[in-house]
Amino acid sequence: MNIVLWIVQILLAAMFFSTGLIKCTQPVARLAEKMSWVTHYKLGTVRFVGIAETLGAIGLILPQATGIAPILTPIAAVALAVVMVLASRYHLIHKEFSGIGINAVLFVLAVFVAWGRFASLAG
Repeated sequence: MNIVLWIVQILLAAMFFSTGLIKCTQPVARLAEKMSWVTHYKLGTVRFVGIAETLGAIGLILPQATGIAPILTPIAAVALAVVMVLASRYHLIHKEFSGIGINAVLFVLAVFVAWGRFASLAG
């Protein structure tokens, strides 16, 4: 189970780190080419989401890998799951149903990591 959790954590971290970094660094016009939602929010909100995703990605790996405050890994997974719920809500409101699928998959994977890591800390 530990190996499966690590694989999922690494995949999630890679996805959230890359998309978070893009949201932190790219101009809104460039982001809007692939993420239409950015035009509906202020630049600060877009950057905040990017920072949250980047820090969440780091939180998926670093605490568990170093053994320093490993409780932060499942907490980061829960936080990223919440981000996916909020993203799905946006897509639902704006009738962008194609965007909900990836959010749902990432949500399930994040919840799996949270469940697995909380269980390993308890037992």
